[in-house]
Amino acid sequence: MRTLCASTLIGEFFVIGFAGLVAMKDPDLSMSTVWTVSGIAMFLCVLLCGLVTRPGGIAMGWALQVVLIASGFVVPSMFFLGAAFTALWWASVHYGRKIDEAKARFAAQADGSTPDAA
Repeated sequence: MRTLCASTLIGEFFVIGFAGLVAMKDPDLSMSTVWTVSGIAMFLCVLLCGLVTRPGGIAMGWALQVVLIASGFVVPSMFFLGAAFTALWWASVHYGRKIDEAKARFAAQADGSTPDAA
């Protein structure tokens, strides 16, 4: 799961950076505001790559997805990109867990034991 989720978050890192470039064209926003918000969001993407397997990591990822979609109020194309990355996040979490379970079953079979029920 970690690899899939981290890949999604790194993709979001770049999309947020490009959205910051687009947001700079808005005359109502100062450059410092755009890059402070974009920088914090980009930092969170990188930070979450390491926290994804820790308690609360997935929930923080979902919160980031909500913020990414909400950024569409500033850069309208982010509504679409945020929704696309939310779908990728869901797939990363969903299929990542299935892959982790399959790996655990395979490792248990190789050891000759049965995997834990948890």
